[in-house]
Amino acid sequence: MAKTEQRNGLEVRGSTDKLTDNRKGGLSGSDLEVNGNTIPAEGQVDKYGFTGGAQQTAGDTAEDIPIEVLRQREAKWLDMLNSWDKWMAKKHKKVKERCQKGIPPSLRGRAWLYLTGGKVKREQNKGRFQELDNQPGDPKWVDIIERDLHRQFPFHEMFAARGGHGQQDLFRVLKAYTLYRPEEGYCQAQAPVAAVLLMHMPAEDAFWVLVQICEKYLPGYYSTGLEAIQLDGEILYALLRRVSPVAHRHLKNHKLEPILYMTEWFMCAFSRTLPWASVLRVWDMFLCEGVKILFRVGLVLLKCMLGSQEKLKSCQGLYETMQLLRAIHPQYMQERFLVHEIIELSVTERDIEKEHHAQLRSWKESHGDLHCKSPPRMHGAKAIMAAEPPSRQDLRQRPTIIVESPLASMTDEVQAEDTERSRKANKKSHKTTITPPMEEVHPYPPSTDPSPLLQHLTLQKSEESLSSAEHDTYL
Repeated sequence: MAKTEQRNGLEVRGSTDKLTDNRKGGLSGSDLEVNGNTIPAEGQVDKYGFTGGAQQTAGDTAEDIPIEVLRQREAKWLDMLNSWDKWMAKKHKKVKERCQKGIPPSLRGRAWLYLTGGKVKREQNKGRFQELDNQPGDPKWVDIIERDLHRQFPFHEMFAARGGHGQQDLFRVLKAYTLYRPEEGYCQAQAPVAAVLLMHMPAEDAFWVLVQICEKYLPGYYSTGLEAIQLDGEILYALLRRVSPVAHRHLKNHKLEPILYMTEWFMCAFSRTLPWASVLRVWDMFLCEGVKILFRVGLVLLKCMLGSQEKLKSCQGLYETMQLLRAIHPQYMQERFLVHEIIELSVTERDIEKEHHAQLRSWKESHGDLHCKSPPRMHGAKAIMAAEPPSRQDLRQRPTIIVESPLASMTDEVQAEDTERSRKANKKSHKTTITPPMEEVHPYPPSTDPSPLLQHLTLQKSEESLSSAEHDTYL
């Protein structure tokens, strides 16, 4: 007798006593079929570090970048990081385009650190994280954080083990933030954001990027009362009227408040909604271009799920609509499709700010003044750098290393024959100076190359974590 169960919001089909065996379709007896896609079995680690493919509803449709293109992109990013201020000042459009194409996995952590201004913040506050890390923390927040640790990506190899290095670093980052911003304290939705950062960088770097996200990208999101997220929900709803009148009318008719469906989307920056390949691409663009990317993702999903009368036939009520929005169809979250739709959607910073002022006036008329006075929102990396111009010393990478980089000046679209012709014409390799910082030595293995030690390590997983996601709430 077949059964259907839910794991992290995904439909997992199997039999009552064992998983479906479908070797004709290339599935092993231990593989899973999730929403029509094949994912690795429990215990197997995918290239992102997840066991059982828990974060890959559309994993087998993720873009496969040729190794030659990936190496070219790495060389370009190394060149940009070595002259970051010049690139941001004079070639920001090119930086944005390269973020839209996807940051190379090997440099994603360092790129996020630079895009957010976390590198500058860290340099200007040397020793601050260690100072916060050494403090015991407020018992009230410490207790809540400790109870949340096992809920953050329990199927990822970093966070699967109770008390493992991933959970320890997550605790350190979140506790340090409550000490850094005692008036704000801790919000549950900060935990998955910090966890994503820790998958790509050391704890100190993750802390400063989290600070920048909370203060610059999403100010007020994690404050008591959640006024900022409620305002952005109204902005999303207003923008939807223009993007998809059908979806807007449906939500209005059923009196479905934006905060009911978009809170987790925005507060967790879609890290608990999308397949992992799409999460990383969205974050690359979000940390470069700002919150407009989150609005675009939300608008794309709403339009795709509710944008026609045909699609609305299956959700004639509020409950059915909520169920539909909690189970977005995999094809709409697939990396290539979603990124294309995000880039094509014409929602700008000006549109968001115009609607923000309109909603702020409406809020004051109905609720009075905001209780939480948040700093102004910065729309992306360029705005952050313009507001707080860094010094060359703040951006400097140490120690300096000279590497061969003959492809540094090439474009991604170059053809194979151009590569060969260029190699013959210019036998002298162009040398690019890159200077990775000593602190940048990653304490964890890259997600694309799992450590042999981790492959043989039996992790003590928390049974409670498998069912605790349903208890998460950000309201």
